[in-house]
Amino acid sequence: METTVGVLVFLPTMVVTVLLFAAVIRRLLGVRVGPVRTLLAAVLAILIATPILNALAPADPSAVSGGDLVLLAFVAIVVSALLAMAALVILEVLVPTGSVPGPVELWRGTRRRVGRSRRYAAIIRIVLRHGLGRFLRGRPPPGPSSAAARRRLGRSLRDALDEAGVTFVKLGQLLSTRRDLLPAEIADELTALQDRATPVPWDEVAAVLAADLGRPVGEAFAEFDHQPLAAASVAQVHAARLPDGTAVVVKVRRPGIAAVVERDVDILLRLAGTIEERTAWGRPLGLRALAAGFAEALREELDFTVERDNLQAMAAALAASPDRGVRVPAAYAELSSERVLVMERVPGTPLGSATAVLDGLGDERRGELAGGLVDTMLDQVLVHGIFHVDLHPGNVLVADDGRLGVLDLGSVGRLDAATRAGIGQLLGALGRGDSVAASDALLQIVDRPDEVDERDLQRAIGAMIVRYAAPGGTASAAAVAALLRTFTSYGLGVPPAVAAVFRAFATLEGTLALVRPGFDLVAHARSSGSRRVAEAFSPARLRGSLEDELVELLPVLRRLPRRIDRIGDALEHGRLRVNVRLFADDQDRRLVTGLVHQALLTVIGAAAGVIAVVLLGAGGGPRVSATVDLFPLLGYGLLIVAVVLVLRVLVVVFRRE
Repeated sequence: METTVGVLVFLPTMVVTVLLFAAVIRRLLGVRVGPVRTLLAAVLAILIATPILNALAPADPSAVSGGDLVLLAFVAIVVSALLAMAALVILEVLVPTGSVPGPVELWRGTRRRVGRSRRYAAIIRIVLRHGLGRFLRGRPPPGPSSAAARRRLGRSLRDALDEAGVTFVKLGQLLSTRRDLLPAEIADELTALQDRATPVPWDEVAAVLAADLGRPVGEAFAEFDHQPLAAASVAQVHAARLPDGTAVVVKVRRPGIAAVVERDVDILLRLAGTIEERTAWGRPLGLRALAAGFAEALREELDFTVERDNLQAMAAALAASPDRGVRVPAAYAELSSERVLVMERVPGTPLGSATAVLDGLGDERRGELAGGLVDTMLDQVLVHGIFHVDLHPGNVLVADDGRLGVLDLGSVGRLDAATRAGIGQLLGALGRGDSVAASDALLQIVDRPDEVDERDLQRAIGAMIVRYAAPGGTASAAAVAALLRTFTSYGLGVPPAVAAVFRAFATLEGTLALVRPGFDLVAHARSSGSRRVAEAFSPARLRGSLEDELVELLPVLRRLPRRIDRIGDALEHGRLRVNVRLFADDQDRRLVTGLVHQALLTVIGAAAGVIAVVLLGAGGGPRVSATVDLFPLLGYGLLIVAVVLVLRVLVVVFRRE
């Protein structure tokens, strides 16, 4: 019974003591340390406190008074706490906080690591099977020097990406539009990648629909075709009819595809970082940033609420623009979710198989449709700032009356006002053949390095204008590729949004070739840009712009006379002063304050340590008690202060946030 009572008293006492030690140690260090580390340090302090007390106590315990015993116990506790703090600092230096996961994270991380290892092995087997293993070395052999060799390499890369699955297929489709990164022959081969998959069984589709709609499929739809209209690797599309008889299409995400994509995206990000770090060819390409942008776009494509919002935004943009004969399906938000998207069924035939419909329209009407599609894209890019980035023939429907329907807005590009203005100035300068204005506009929309030869850039842009943008030039895809190569050669970084614009127009060119063979995208864009510039300088537009500018300037103009009067009065009486606020930025203030604090702690700690050494070497001094002298007591006290301050500085120096 007594043993049980002793245990019940001892355990709470030890817990309280450990927590008290942990709080004191964390307070003395002045920084937040992980609870596990703090508790371990507190346990260490308690374990070594008794041996330290035994070492400090005299050989004859009977000679120690009650006051001396309390003082020795206090010194032992303080010394043990200091040793525990020193152990914490050493542990922080060797194993920084956050570098070792907790037990739960360790278990989850181990499972993810095993899954990644299996996927790594599968990817490596695919790479080796298609003869691409040599490109994973730190110093790959020289690339293919002939067009035929590059085309063979492109086919091998296409087959490997196709076999690797949905994430890598979509990566290949993205790379096919980045002709600034890949040779034209490889990019051409990657354009043949098709996003296709075996349809999901109806039972699994019905389960997804019932879970997201909150009711059986038969209650939400009057009719639902169990056979999909199309099946891709991310989703498949079914025809259906609402209870009111409206024809709709239902896009359903494939079950389990999100986990597969997330696993592959994680692997892709890791591979991109490793290749960029360890290879000579990965760094100039910026593979890490490219992979991050691709991962973000792919995650958006998996979330159908993003496509629902994009459909609504694009419909509003088209409604605010002149009628170009282009429409997007309306989304039914109340029936849509992250995995299900219900849209209006737009009548028409996919452009790739609409030859008979197009032939019945005539060349003139087909030219109008192609021009309307280009003007719609220019409206999206220059006016509204939201544009379709993947207008390939499969995403365009042609109705019997010639109107076009645009599908698949899971991933759209977005441009801020400054970038839209820069692109508009670039188009206007290209239309005028002004290389100086074109280079100035380019430098506004790209990430420029610290130094760039603007005169040489102007000459390069001028040569491109003469070759591609002059009347009669039709090599629009070559013009885009040449422009992107110019960016790379001058060290100009292409922001993802701007790269999406070039990708959109490069994709649009192939679509226009089906709508109206021989359609000149460059010439139409040049004439449309000139027309837009002329419209911007029309009397009505100028009057509206002038009114807007005056409205913005009016408050400034009202305050200007008073400010001029104050400046003149200060000059007249010699009271004009200029105040410069040093460290006005909060980040600068925090940096300087932190440095000053660390310097002060270092000086104070060093001074306390020096004084402690002097006192300890100066003899006993006056007696505080029968066994304790003043100078050693003050010396040890200052030594404790010095050690605490130095430890505070060291834990900040060695810690990696």
